[in-house]
Amino acid sequence: MKKNYLIAGALALCLGAGSVMAQDAPQMLRQDDMKAIGQAMGQLGAIAKGQKDYDPVVVEGALSSIADHAKDFPTHFPPDSKTGNDTEASPAIWENMDDFTGRADKLAADATALLADLPANQAAVGKAMQTLGANCGSCHEIYRAKN
Repeated sequence: MKKNYLIAGALALCLGAGSVMAQDAPQMLRQDDMKAIGQAMGQLGAIAKGQKDYDPVVVEGALSSIADHAKDFPTHFPPDSKTGNDTEASPAIWENMDDFTGRADKLAADATALLADLPANQAAVGKAMQTLGANCGSCHEIYRAKN
């Protein structure tokens, strides 16, 4: 009987460790970065569309999130992470890592510049969205796999 409990306990530990390891997989970390950037863009988009009132705290938080996650994003592309964990990363990333990293750096720099001169109203948030969205779109066009 004790043997069954030991086997069940060991199996539970292995399964738990596997899920923790999967959460730390580069593919998952970069997906977390993209989700955070997407959420921040959604916050800005709601303000730009007039769905939410302009709030400088929300704008600043969203831009900070975009800048921070864009800086972190390229660090999660080691050579052994080209597949797995539902990645949407195109093989072109590893073929053009300097360009890919440069695009992430540009997004981070643009978000940081917008932080320095914080959009002061709904129209300015809309203009900021055009700048940031152009960065996102150009990178996704080349480096996001079309599934």
